[in-house]
Amino acid sequence: MDQLDAAFTALADPTRRAIVTRLARGDATVNELAAPFDMTLPAISKHLKVLERCGLISRTRRAQFRPCHLERPALDAAMSWIEENRRIWAQRFDKLDAHLRDIQRAPAQEEAAPHGAPSPPGAAPQGGSAQGGSAPPGAAPHGTSRPPETAPRGTSPSGSGSPSGTSLSGGGFPGRERNDP
Repeated sequence: MDQLDAAFTALADPTRRAIVTRLARGDATVNELAAPFDMTLPAISKHLKVLERCGLISRTRRAQFRPCHLERPALDAAMSWIEENRRIWAQRFDKLDAHLRDIQRAPAQEEAAPHGAPSPPGAAPQGGSAQGGSAPPGAAPHGTSRPPETAPRGTSPSGSGSPSGTSLSGGGFPGRERNDP
């Protein structure tokens, strides 16, 4: 298990997260760390060993005391990973928002655009159905549908497989490919 995995595993426990939060304010002894919890000292020591093994804390010896110290570089590595992934996903969501706005604008622009020359007065309306009703200009006759005017499946208007150029198939996680036929 690499250090990043170990850090996230250690931080999955609420007691250990509380200990890390307390150590962010400064060094503390085991007794000081155990005070807010309804746990035995050996239970707190087990939590501290997990944090120490993954490199999030260190313990030093000062006379008879062994204060715990938060190792910020290990925590910074986890924060860097989170921030990088947050940035990537924010970009992907921004591109998705823009794409959805474009899709929503397309029908509105289509309805506003003229479709052919105006009919002379008294002529049958364009797009009339067999039942004598009329459809809005540009709409498909009753019982038929027009194919959507979008890019071919698997491509974006830019020509790549997705807006960011990376595959989002397989649940949207980079590096995973879908095996759909």
